[in-house]
Amino acid sequence: DAEFQCGGTIAKWARLGAAVPHLVLTDGSKGTWAATADTAALARRRQLEQEEAADLLGGTSVTFLGLTDGELTSDVANRDRVCEVVRRLRPDVVLGHDPWKRYRLHPDHAAAGRLGVEGIVAARDPWLAPEQLRDGLTPHRPRALRLFEPDEADHAETFGEADLDRKVAALLAHRSQWETTHLH
Repeated sequence: DAEFQCGGTIAKWARLGAAVPHLVLTDGSKGTWAATADTAALARRRQLEQEEAADLLGGTSVTFLGLTDGELTSDVANRDRVCEVVRRLRPDVVLGHDPWKRYRLHPDHAAAGRLGVEGIVAARDPWLAPEQLRDGLTPHRPRALRLFEPDEADHAETFGEADLDRKVAALLAHRSQWETTHLH
């Protein structure tokens, strides 16, 4: 989703020298319209495609939480998992789904947006997920949160043709996503 929504921005920031790690919450196992698909094999394939796409954009790493596709929930356990990644990676800026977008149809996108916001709040607060602090992590507050696909945008990031080319290449790396969707 990040490649589609903000791939040009990611490519630009990476080109300018920013470390751009990716966090993928779900396993992609249900990302097909083929009723007879091997969902375990699809999840493995989606992970490889994501790593390729991140590399094409200039991303520095991909963290996979492996939560079941189509069943993502914004709960304390998942919030704490996102919090741990934020505390470990210590990003300056976080990009994510806007959880408040009207008429958002995909439940994973809404939950991912909430988890992004709630994970950042938890990451800055020493009283949320305190066991992580005992494990050596420290609170962290990114300086900015940018939510993509909002109802009302308050920021627009421009990027060049080379960044657009990298975005398109990253989108095309997700071959398993367009194998069945073009038939419907």
